[in-house]
Order: sequence, then structure tokens, then C-alpha cells
Amino acid sequence: MTKTKDRHSAPGTKGRVLHSAAGYDVLACLLLLGRERAFRERLVRLARLKPGQSVLDIGCGTGSLAIAAKRRVEPSGTVQGIDASPEMIARARRKASKAGVDVAFTNGVVEALPFPDGHFDAVLSTLMLHHLPRDARQQCACEMRRVLKPGGRVLAVDFGGPAGDRKSLMEHFHRHGRVEVHDIVQLLSDAGLKTVESGAVGVRDLNFVLAGV
Repeated sequence: MTKTKDRHSAPGTKGRVLHSAAGYDVLACLLLLGRERAFRERLVRLARLKPGQSVLDIGCGTGSLAIAAKRRVEPSGTVQGIDASPEMIARARRKASKAGVDVAFTNGVVEALPFPDGHFDAVLSTLMLHHLPRDARQQCACEMRRVLKPGGRVLAVDFGGPAGDRKSLMEHFHRHGRVEVHDIVQLLSDAGLKTVESGAVGVRDLNFVLAGV
């Protein structure tokens, strides 16, 4: 049985790293009330992905969004995912293989992305920023900006303010951090990105910011 070490950092990152890949997928199912596919499709639409584009999914977890992104950019496009957890990357590779989708997954940290400057049309960050302390978030934002092509964009999604006063059953046993929309806007702005669109994702208290170079 895989042990959960989610309160520890992986070498090279100051962020919280989730290692229980199977538990991660169960948690996502509960959080999204079994509507993970609709959620992922909503995100690839918000990111304005097009056939032939190159995409990077940072903090990719078990790879579900990266796989959805690859289907959107079609065979002519490329998708890469990166996560600090080897367990997450291993499960992501198995998922992609089972789905017959060509996605490259790398074990690495978001504070120092192992990709060249100006390499991607889009960078996706989903439910990852709240795992990082402030200085690591700033490093991450600068790295996202660095690897973007001219005209590229970042889609950042995270938990915002509570949707209401009443807590769900899910929230009673799972406590997550949050990063408000205005904080994400400021973070990306400080890294040299201009907000194009922001708002509620439409699922629980999740919000998004789409920013471009």
C-alpha cells in the first residue's frame, strides 16, 4: 500500500507534494462529484487550446488534464506534464498508455522547469498554486512566463473563497488551501503576464485566471 507523504516536500521544491496517486484520483472524483470529464473539458476550453499547439501541464498529478489537452491539440500538437511526485508520474504514464495518447510526463519541480525558453503555446496550472509558499509561487510564475512562446498564455485554476457557509461532507475531511483570484492576477502580473479573463469555473469554489504574454 502506498504511503501518503503529502506533508513533505520533494527535493528541489518548497511546496507540498502529494504522493498517493490512487488516493488523488479518488479525492478528485469526490470533489468533482463524479464530473471529472466535464471539468477537464471546461478547462481545455478556457485555455483556448487549438490543434497543433504545444502545452505544458505543471503539477499534472495523475495526468488526466494533460490527456484531455492532448486530445484537444490533436496528433499535430504536443503535451507535456510535470509533477514532483514519481508516483503521480508513474500513474500518469500508465493512464496515457491505456488511453493510447502520446503525452510526455516528467518528474520535476515547478520552481525550475526543465524546458527551454519560449517553448509552449499554453501552460496549465490546476489546483497546484495553493500547495506552494509565496516565494515558490513567484518562482513558479516566472518559470511559466519564461517557457511561454510570444503570444502564449497561462491558465491558472485554484480554490477561492467558500461558495457558501454550509460545508459539504467532502470539506469536513479534506482541508485544502486557497489562492484568491486577485492574488493569482497579481502573481501573474508580477511575472510579466497580462490577465485576459478571470472568474468562476462553475465547479464548487474553483476560480480561474487566463493570462497572456
